[in-house]
Amino acid sequence: MPTSSGKLICVVLPCYNEAGNIPVLYERITAAFATIPDQRYCLLFCDNASTDSTAAEIKSLAAADSRVQLIVNARNFGVLRSGLHGFLSAPGDALITMVTDLQDPPEMIPEFVQRWRDGFKVVIGIKPESHEHRLMFLIRRAYYKLVGRLSEIPLIENFTGFGLYDREVVEQIRATGDRNPYFRGLIADLGYPRAEISFVQPRRVRGVSSNNFYSLYDLAMLGITSHSKVPLRLATMAGFCLSGVSLLLALGYLLAKLLFWNRFPANTAPILIALFFFASVQLFFIGILGEYIGVILTHVTKRTLVVEKERAGFDAKPE
Repeated sequence: MPTSSGKLICVVLPCYNEAGNIPVLYERITAAFATIPDQRYCLLFCDNASTDSTAAEIKSLAAADSRVQLIVNARNFGVLRSGLHGFLSAPGDALITMVTDLQDPPEMIPEFVQRWRDGFKVVIGIKPESHEHRLMFLIRRAYYKLVGRLSEIPLIENFTGFGLYDREVVEQIRATGDRNPYFRGLIADLGYPRAEISFVQPRRVRGVSSNNFYSLYDLAMLGITSHSKVPLRLATMAGFCLSGVSLLLALGYLLAKLLFWNRFPANTAPILIALFFFASVQLFFIGILGEYIGVILTHVTKRTLVVEKERAGFDAKPE
């Protein structure tokens, strides 16, 4: 294996209420890097205002190991904003991003590093299989296929963001200025040649996921609206078609009334049916427009990603 030439890799670890997983994760990451002793590395934990002892656990590690760094947010800014802030704040010639719930295997780090040294600027983990709940895995897979079909660019199926990214890729992401990116789509959109390494995602052992229905829905809609105009165009075409159908029905009723004036009663049922039908269609498509407007609003407001409460471990330089 060629040497790293003194290059530094930073492992970015967003976390929230993962006190039970932090010591085990640290041991597994350091064990993985021990197999590549010529590689310099550091660990950047990004604590999203945990309510348990997560920050205290990381501070304890930072006191004993100069390679451990910590950013603590002033409040919970959400998984997307906190993760992106850590990603853009991390030092190093390359970054490795992984979750702290141990569902991204640290044992894959040596293979990531090897492929990076081989020349790939993007090395990602793909999970074609998972030990999570079967129904949830099938829903995720169906969603990835749906987004892939709707997207204007070929997206990466079964990719969660777990991987290694060269500093050049990091700076390209910074240059986009996107404060709320759909990261999985953005990596595909940049078009860098990438190495894909498959793994079986293990079941979460400790704690519960902080992702609820609303956060998952927000991420799902972000994936659709960030890389596809298909729903918007479908709404436009459907609007034209339904308007034409409505006009034909209105003319049909008018013609029937003129031809059969005495035998064709004019009542309010058709009017009410048409009114409620088209009102519901309009509300549905207004909702789709609202999703796009929400994405535009997020992009133009340029809010600060997070406000840091404190940092730890940044005074010492990684060995």
